[in-house]
Amino acid sequence: MSEQSLIPVPSGNAGLGRGTFEPDGRQVSAGRCIEWLQQGWELFKKNPGIWIALVVILAVILIFLAFIPFIGSLASNLLLPVFIGGLMLGCHSLAQGGQLGIDTLFAGFKRNTGNLVLVGLLYLVGTIVIVGVVFLILLLTVGGAFLSSGGNVTPGGAFLMMLTGGALIVILIALLLAVPLMMAFYFAPPLVVLRDVAPFDAMKASFSACLKNFLPFLIYGVIGFVLCLIAAIPFGLGFLVLGPVLIGAGYASYMDIFE
Repeated sequence: MSEQSLIPVPSGNAGLGRGTFEPDGRQVSAGRCIEWLQQGWELFKKNPGIWIALVVILAVILIFLAFIPFIGSLASNLLLPVFIGGLMLGCHSLAQGGQLGIDTLFAGFKRNTGNLVLVGLLYLVGTIVIVGVVFLILLLTVGGAFLSSGGNVTPGGAFLMMLTGGALIVILIALLLAVPLMMAFYFAPPLVVLRDVAPFDAMKASFSACLKNFLPFLIYGVIGFVLCLIAAIPFGLGFLVLGPVLIGAGYASYMDIFE
């Protein structure tokens, strides 16, 4: 792998980024996704002990929040972009020859915290809308099954009929709605924390960049899925390495497309 992309480049643009900033992102070749993973591995090798500790701490925090009814789920959605922002700052520091520490995970609480939380809020609102739409489709489907039977089945029976005949359609609709939301979220934290982009603008730019690079991300997703299966084999311990690598790959993809 070439180290050239990890060498700092003086920047005349606003924010902490380096090089020439591309606000809408640029299109890259499909094979670049391999380079992202390689760069993620290189960043991990710079300080593997701290990376593993960061993944464990973040997992513990998220698991703890998951046990708090309602408030925990809300907090997880709002704070996740803040944690991701801190990790992006850590990647940026390593890429420029700097250090990585435990406090890296909380660096997002010191820079553009409000905007990072707003990214989480926008993502949460989008998720609620998607869940609402899917629930409405389920109601209409169950109602349609009940009416088409002439009232000869119970609503529960109509629901079972829907599961056997329309579940796949509902799942596909849910994915169709969820994928654009994930595309809008993917680059938003680094755009906010590294380039001071406003939350809504960051999500628009993220969606546009992912759409431009659909093929690289499709290949990246397939490779990532296979790696996750492999990481899960030894009692999930592989994620202690794969997690940091994917975080570094996310930073590398941001730099490749936006910087």
